[in-house]
Amino acid sequence: MKFGFMMHWGPYSQWGVVESWSICSEDVPWCRRNIDNYVDYVKAYENLKTTFNPVEFDPESWANLAKEAGMKYLVFTTKHHDGFCMFDTKLTDYKITDPACPFHKNTKADITGALFEAFRAEGFKVGAYFSKPDWHSDDYWWPYFATPDRNVNYDPEKYPERWQRFKDYTYGQIEELMTNYGKVDILWLDGGWVRPKETVDDESRAWLGSEQYNQDIDMPKIAAMARSKQPGLIIVDRTVTGKYENYRTPEQHVPQEPPDYPWETCMTMGGSWSYNPRDRYKPTRQIIHLLVDIVAKGGNYLLNVGPGPNGELPPDAINRMKEIGEWMKVNGEAIYNTRPIPPYKEGKTCLTSLKDGSIFVIYLADENESNPPKKILLSSVQPLAGTTVTMLGHDHSLKWKNIGKGILIEVPEEVVKNPPCRYAWAFKISGAVVD
Repeated sequence: MKFGFMMHWGPYSQWGVVESWSICSEDVPWCRRNIDNYVDYVKAYENLKTTFNPVEFDPESWANLAKEAGMKYLVFTTKHHDGFCMFDTKLTDYKITDPACPFHKNTKADITGALFEAFRAEGFKVGAYFSKPDWHSDDYWWPYFATPDRNVNYDPEKYPERWQRFKDYTYGQIEELMTNYGKVDILWLDGGWVRPKETVDDESRAWLGSEQYNQDIDMPKIAAMARSKQPGLIIVDRTVTGKYENYRTPEQHVPQEPPDYPWETCMTMGGSWSYNPRDRYKPTRQIIHLLVDIVAKGGNYLLNVGPGPNGELPPDAINRMKEIGEWMKVNGEAIYNTRPIPPYKEGKTCLTSLKDGSIFVIYLADENESNPPKKILLSSVQPLAGTTVTMLGHDHSLKWKNIGKGILIEVPEEVVKNPPCRYAWAFKISGAVVD
């Protein structure tokens, strides 16, 4: 599927602040608060539930836009670290459907249900993002103690009954999502510090915080339940390498070399995961080039947009998605269902391939390059007798020549002057090999 849509959304969008993290008292840049008193800030933050009323929420329009952009699957934040539930859980009143939330009377108040239904209707696979830590839960952040960092603030081995309540709560909420929301394809678990202590290694130890307690929530039990209710479910227990991290999720970056495991880059369209009224969005050209680079290395691109407090997607994000869609309509064949092929990149081009042996060469245009070049030379593609070359979006075969073991593709003058799309151009080569 290669290209997915992610959304971080909750009451925090009303302030335009980072999702959840401002109530975490770690001294890091994304945890800054605009109120000096921490206790007062947390109270005000949690009170955002009483004013959250996204009356312009229209899941069908979101699904239509994502489909237009060429996206194929959805991952939505059903619950982030702050514990606010964007679904109709029966296990807490800290949720969108609680009577204290003004949106609870809306026919689409169960936002997760409305989104999943709308996106499935457009042919999408759906994924439920779920935070394993829950900073609203008294069984995770026990009010008896201070909350020095992102971790549970007591030793679960010292207070096993309290930790068991939290495990039961986590299991129960995931069971609700796996039971009450139709077909779910991905369970995308975040908060990798909630993990068995024996899985902590040098790489993870650096960001786990000061108290590295044993935060084992019994993933075998959760996974068995989830898969019994959702056969074929993909589970992403992020950063906890093992049998429940079915694929890995590099965040905000693309690996330099193709990894030897299934992976998906999750990345923001702007600078923030959640809505920021002052956010600056990546140019369409950059997003398309990232997509091509990721797919050429065998990954998927999960692109995040933060909806606004009224339930609308930001206009700049909408414009970007429409422009991406224009490109994908021409070049989707070089993206979907493809597999990586060494050397993956050559100069300004990226390579992908199909199961039938077809090779795609995608030329990435520079910032001020609005037309494809007249000639494209590739030393890594070796043409054979009967090789054909076409350009996606152009109806006729292109001329080519052998240059050593490589191939020189000649782009017609009319195509150079009037290309079928912007930002990158894809060429399909049939009957050739990569050497």
